[in-house]
Amino acid sequence: MNLEELRDYCLQKPGVTEGLPFGEDTLVFKVGGKLFLLTSISTGTQFNVKCDPELAVELRERHPEVKPGYHMNKKLWNTVMMNGSLTRQQLCEMIDHSYDQVFKGLPKKIKEQIKTGS
Repeated sequence: MNLEELRDYCLQKPGVTEGLPFGEDTLVFKVGGKLFLLTSISTGTQFNVKCDPELAVELRERHPEVKPGYHMNKKLWNTVMMNGSLTRQQLCEMIDHSYDQVFKGLPKKIKEQIKTGS
């Protein structure tokens, strides 16, 4: 998966917006105004995703390409390398999990707005 594929995958999810709130190099994807993925535009070789704390540790133990979140809460975020070792499906599962983690924490009203597309 490259940066453009990552971007396309994130943007096809309901209610997702992208922006550059941390500067020109850090591309951020949010759902309901809450961050679920960020990546460097210049390198485009890794991304940070939110993760259930137990799953975060399990993924780090199972895959050397998954590290504690760089510049993030290490308990809740992982940095994932897109170096070809993990399959597209594995990367997408981690992105989906992050999106779901953030979505489920949104207020009911915002979840409904996203679900109905309003």
